[in-house]
Amino acid sequence: MRKSILRLTACIFVIGATLISCNTSSEKVDNAEKNVLKAHENLNKANQEYLADVENYRKETADKIAANDKSIAEFKARIADEKIDAQIAYQKKIIALEQKNSDLKKRIDGYKAESKEQWELFKAEFSKDMDELGTAFVNFFSTK
Repeated sequence: MRKSILRLTACIFVIGATLISCNTSSEKVDNAEKNVLKAHENLNKANQEYLADVENYRKETADKIAANDKSIAEFKARIADEKIDAQIAYQKKIIALEQKNSDLKKRIDGYKAESKEQWELFKAEFSKDMDELGTAFVNFFSTK
């Protein structure tokens, strides 16, 4: 009799443990699904922020490029009163500035959003090039 009570107790324990572990697995699956959904939402949010950053930067640089075009037009008007030798030297500088400005416009327009890391590298290099061009505009009349 004692053995049958012991066997019955063991069977009840095994069945109870099995039932408890089944619930735990379903809870784990539910938690995993929630975590996947949360991670997917975070990824979507990060991608939206990244694309918004790209678009904002494009707008900022488009404004700077437009300002550069305006400065080039002003330079052309200012050099009209210069001597022929100075005009020729300034024209060469203007052509170089126009080319750099045009190249930067093509680079930013042609950028394909691939990854955030690539964007950060592109943005840093592009900003450096824009700053150099801005310095060239500031120093335009300082040297011939």
